[in-house]
This record gives sequence, structure tokens and C-alpha cells, in this order.
Amino acid sequence: MTPLESPAPVLLRGRDITRRWGGLVAVDRVGIELVRGSVHAVIGTNGAGKSTLINILSGEIAPSGGSVELLGHDVTRWAQPRRARAGLGRSYQRNTIYPTFSVFENCRLAAQARTQRPWDWWRDARRCAASTAAAHDAATRTGLTALLERPAGLLSHGQKRQLEIAMCLATAPQVLLLDEPLAGMGAEETERMLALLEQLRASHAILLVEHDMDAVFRIADRITVMVNGAVIASDTPAAVRASPQVQAAYLGGH
Repeated sequence: MTPLESPAPVLLRGRDITRRWGGLVAVDRVGIELVRGSVHAVIGTNGAGKSTLINILSGEIAPSGGSVELLGHDVTRWAQPRRARAGLGRSYQRNTIYPTFSVFENCRLAAQARTQRPWDWWRDARRCAASTAAAHDAATRTGLTALLERPAGLLSHGQKRQLEIAMCLATAPQVLLLDEPLAGMGAEETERMLALLEQLRASHAILLVEHDMDAVFRIADRITVMVNGAVIASDTPAAVRASPQVQAAYLGGH
């Protein structure tokens, strides 16, 4: 399956997304739009519904109500692999790499997952020109070229996070859903990751779930604030920072 073509600048849209777990409403009628060339951050305290929202957008969890559109197509009932092949990339809070494989093999496996060829099971994967090229390109874009042969498990924490994004890029996504990519990073690693996100911004729509408020306000074009599953604000960083409701509920006068 080839990636879908988008007729509009909005690449991913959620309408009235709701998720209930018994009597608990984890996500309450949330609407969100991701636009190419923009970083849209979602912030909130633990339990606000951020991870549930990103899991619904990626297809890991089905919504109890509402809809999800990817590149202008209703994908609400699509499973995660189908959304991924259509142009949606996702990273997780915890590292999801293959630690005993090299950086290059991690990227190549991700590329192969996008263009599966079950009838070619006998062919040596190293002879697949398309996945090899995609792996090299992803590693180059994320600054990992010098580490291609290093086992992924030996990378630093920041490099592992870079590798996760490289694995996303190897699937040729148009939309990137990044769940706390800065978690556990020192100042230098954070700067490298922010530079990478700035680089990726022009060609992707990026959703960033993140607790590092300094980084969020530096890089985000728009910020959505969630409290108890609901959106209390969605605006520019300046407007969110100035909102008395946001300050009272989350930022604490940040």
C-alpha cells in the first residue's frame, strides 16, 4: 500500500475524540488538527489523557466516539499497521529498538515493514535497494551516519531516541506522533533533538507530547492543553502562556 495523497494542508485531524474506560472518561470530545510545516504540542499533567489521545490517533486504541482523518481519508477503523503504511509515524515514551541489531539494521527493518514483499521471502534483505536507501536516508537525516554499524543497545539515551525517529522516517511518514522524545535527556541531547525537530518540521506535520515546558514553548507553533481528558486551551504559545485558566490548572504561573 502506498502513502495516501493529501488534498489539504491538514494532514491529521481528530474530531470529537472520546474514550471511556467504564465510568472513566479518559479523553472527552477532543478535536485536533496537524498541519504540514507545524509542531503541535499537547501538554498536561499525568493522567490528563495525552497518551490515550496519541494512542487513538495512531490506531492502537479505538475511540469510543469521534473520528480520525489521515490525509483527508477517514481512518477511524483502520488498524495501526495500515495507518503506518499510509503515512503515519509514531515514537513511544520507552525505547522500542532492537538492541542487538546495528543502527542500520534497525532502520532497514522499519523500511521493510512499510513495503512488505511476502512473495520475496527467499531474497536476501541486504539486496533490497529500496529499503537500504530508505535506511541510509533516515540515518543521515537524524545524524546517525557515523554510528550505522554500532549495536543499537550501545547507543546513548539521546542517540536511542534519535534512532527511534530514524526508524519512523524510514517508513516515509508525512505525520509524526512523538511521545515524550526529550524524556531523560541532558541539555546537550535536548538541543540535538530540538534541532532535529526543527529540521523535520518543513516536510512533516508533528504532534509532540512533552513535559519539558521550556522546550515546548521554544519549538511549538500551537499548544493544546488537556486537563482530566478535556481540552481547556488550544492556541499559540504566547496565548497559552498568558491564559489564567492554563496557569491555574497546569503551568502554575510559568
